[in-house]
Amino acid sequence: MQRKIYIIVLFYACSLQLQAQYDKSDTSYKKHFIGSSFFMLANFDTNETPNYYQLNYGYRITPKDVISIEAITWNYYEPVGIPYGSEKTDEINNFPGKVQAYGIGFAYKRFLWRKSYVAVHSTAFHQNYLNENNKKIQSGFQLFNTLRFGYQFSFFNNRFFIEPSIAFTYWPINTNLPNSFQVEEDKWPNYFLFEPGLHFGFNF
Repeated sequence: MQRKIYIIVLFYACSLQLQAQYDKSDTSYKKHFIGSSFFMLANFDTNETPNYYQLNYGYRITPKDVISIEAITWNYYEPVGIPYGSEKTDEINNFPGKVQAYGIGFAYKRFLWRKSYVAVHSTAFHQNYLNENNKKIQSGFQLFNTLRFGYQFSFFNNRFFIEPSIAFTYWPINTNLPNSFQVEEDKWPNYFLFEPGLHFGFNF
């Protein structure tokens, strides 16, 4: 579902007239932005809805250096480390319930050539583990880190932007899972490679 959203929106973005680079003397340059992720469109999926919501606030220290804070909440139903393939969509790998995660993260982005960039994110998640009856069993903590490579496309005199990206994620800390959840979690690595991302934002 996430890959389908990524492809559709990226195709639309590339069909528009793009402004790919800030000019230092351009009066359209803006210091602040708010943004989110197109992954929220997956909330329209009635099967295992992720209830994914994200809000970012960012500040451009320089035209090339950006810091931001991110608030994220979502539900997931299987170990995040399951790699691409048939096993990722096989319900036999699901948890006996779901995980509700609420997190605050910080990110640093560095623009490289033109509007290509590399970014690092670190998000601390409070996680509630719910059984199949939607009852909370217990809570835990996850530290979720991301290395992201992407490109920013700007529109409407730099008021709006879209950022397609590829990410590598790693969660070295993931605590207090119920035993039935831990059994499934231990079958898979604590990292995920080549995760597509598609973020957007408004500059001001």
